[in-house]
Amino acid sequence: MATRHQPRVDASSIPAEFRDAVAQMRAARLRPEVLCEEMPAPQRIAPFASALSADVTVEGDDVGTGRIVLLHDPAGNDAWGGTFRCVAYARAELTPDFAADPFLAEVAWTWLVEALEAHGADYTAPSGTVTKVTSESFGGMAEDGGSAQLEIRASWTPSGDVGRHVEAWGELLCTAVGLEPVPEGVIALPSRRGQRGDR
Repeated sequence: MATRHQPRVDASSIPAEFRDAVAQMRAARLRPEVLCEEMPAPQRIAPFASALSADVTVEGDDVGTGRIVLLHDPAGNDAWGGTFRCVAYARAELTPDFAADPFLAEVAWTWLVEALEAHGADYTAPSGTVTKVTSESFGGMAEDGGSAQLEIRASWTPSGDVGRHVEAWGELLCTAVGLEPVPEGVIALPSRRGQRGDR
């Protein structure tokens, strides 16, 4: 899977543990519906960062989008409780009926927690928000009807293989758009778009 680090120091000074973590990101296996590629990483949050963006495509239609950023500060960060931090975002289109569910935000947060657990992605210090946005159309746009979106923003301090955390984020994207889970024992094929940057 294609990733890019953008350190603010000479490339020869990139810590080995960050290089290893980026390699683990590249090795993550996502469902074919998750079309993933590199994106510019934020420059001011941590000395080292790598980022991915993704679209969830079903039958040719983009039904969800997201991004995940891996931050690394070799000196550690008290707020993180470690030297790495995952920052993730997921957005999905909703039906107005589903958006009206008063428990939607709580349920959406459990999607993340359950995805991390399912992939054996150990973590600490989770935080985040779940937002649902609804809109109604009027006048000349009344025929368009209403629309609704769900947005999940989260961060956590990862332990172990970072690839597991990327895979959990991919599962979160799929769950948010309503895709059925991959049956137990079935291994997801990697995203084709996600492989093109490694050649």
